[in-house]
Amino acid sequence: MDRRRDAESDKGELAVAQTKRIDPGARNLNELSKPTERLHVAGAGDDYNEQEAEQTKAAISSVYDMIAATWNLGDLWNWGFHDAKLEAQVEEILPGFTSFGSDGFSELLYFHTLTQIPLGLDAYRDKRVLEVGCGIGAGLNFLSRVTGAAQLSGVDISKAAIARANGRYSRGEQLTYTVGDAENLPFEDGAFDVVVNVESSHSYPSLGRFFDEVARVLKPGGYLSLVDALTDHRADTFAKAMPGCPRLEWLAENDISPQVKAAVRKRMAPDSFVRRTFAQQRMSPVKRTIAQHGLLTALGAPFTGDASMSPVAKWSRKKTGLGVSDKAPVRSYRHYLATRVS
Repeated sequence: MDRRRDAESDKGELAVAQTKRIDPGARNLNELSKPTERLHVAGAGDDYNEQEAEQTKAAISSVYDMIAATWNLGDLWNWGFHDAKLEAQVEEILPGFTSFGSDGFSELLYFHTLTQIPLGLDAYRDKRVLEVGCGIGAGLNFLSRVTGAAQLSGVDISKAAIARANGRYSRGEQLTYTVGDAENLPFEDGAFDVVVNVESSHSYPSLGRFFDEVARVLKPGGYLSLVDALTDHRADTFAKAMPGCPRLEWLAENDISPQVKAAVRKRMAPDSFVRRTFAQQRMSPVKRTIAQHGLLTALGAPFTGDASMSPVAKWSRKKTGLGVSDKAPVRSYRHYLATRVS
């Protein structure tokens, strides 16, 4: 991005924005995001009592309810992953998978997460797969298409996201979506062969409880494959929580930041699918200013160093509930693999 051009144009935008009424949704997102900042900002205190944890989960649920009810930017569910060889593999399975409503990067992050598990795609025919933090359900639907797994279940704390997922993707008993808490999963012990978690764990007040629940619902020998964006503080929280679950044996930890940054930068390009789709949305100039900076932040621009640091950009990030990116920037994007031991 041309930051000098950003700064010049932002002067006028900031003057206009400060004199007009802020979009109520943006104001609500700003308020709702405050309880979650402790998850990422060092020194803010991350020892949640039960009441604080429930308040944080309620705030997260409300944020994703709003997003699920209004999302209209196609199949865009995470920061993405770019790897030409991996894309070619998916293209062989699903020809033209990037041709309609998708740039393919979100799907590739799911495919990478799946293929780090030491199972061939054909092995899923008799397997049960759970996604914790499934959001609007498109990622798990994609996994159902590339694996043909016997049964896939998604769980998310957002009721609106689950309603949308069931409305668009559910298929009898093969693909289902359920409202639930990652720290108190609504499933029987040993119910699943594989658990995936894609860009969701950063919202959990207690990683330890999440790991314990994953271990509980996995069959012995089952796998957890997880990817997420981490601030320094959140990475430290991971490092402390991982040894606390004796039923999970950690097999691998890999930094996939280069592939994620490559996807983010492609989405920042002026002629990208995301930019073209966003340009077609109808909104006032003030709302567009706020939404554009918020969108770029949500898609990972601060992680790649491509986010504007102008006053209006910082103001817009704050108003859209993403001001934490200025307080505690994401330092790495990592993959973790574990297996359930007896």
